[in-house]
Amino acid sequence: MKRIFWVRHGPTHRAEINGWTDVPADLSDHAALARLSAFLPNAPVISSDLIRAVATADAIQGDRPRLDHRADLRELHFGAWEGQRFDTLDAANSALMRSYWEAPGHQRAPGGESWNDLCARIGAAADALIADVDTIVAVAHMGAILTQVQRANGKSAYDTLAQRISNLSVTELTYDGTWHLVRVDHCP
Repeated sequence: MKRIFWVRHGPTHRAEINGWTDVPADLSDHAALARLSAFLPNAPVISSDLIRAVATADAIQGDRPRLDHRADLRELHFGAWEGQRFDTLDAANSALMRSYWEAPGHQRAPGGESWNDLCARIGAAADALIADVDTIVAVAHMGAILTQVQRANGKSAYDTLAQRISNLSVTELTYDGTWHLVRVDHCP
């Protein structure tokens, strides 16, 4: 049995679309970080290479081995929408925005990734992570984690995007030839 404990990075307090935009996390809630670290297994910690995930992984690492951060664990790339606010984009791109969120899959933001692109990237990364270890803690992003929730529960992308993934929450999956959800959005 293989296990991945997906941890969403700390909050950024930004209203803009972050995606690949490298913004810091607010890690001032030391009690929440301590509870999270205490909850997690003694397993290697890895993270996306974006600073909000790197800093969160460093904050919860404790005595766990720290693996190099990886670009393939990044959030969905929103292309030209990076750094923009949804409310301002909606007015200028209403048809594209509507199809992007109402029928997620192949639709891309200009210069960005589709939901299906993200699923393929994160799925390959997750498979690689468990190839050499039985258990790992992976600090990543909401979209990245949701791809694995969808992979395990088989729901549509539209239904999956309605699932909450809170900052500093844990989503645990196991693999025994098939992916299974153990817990989603658990806040220790």
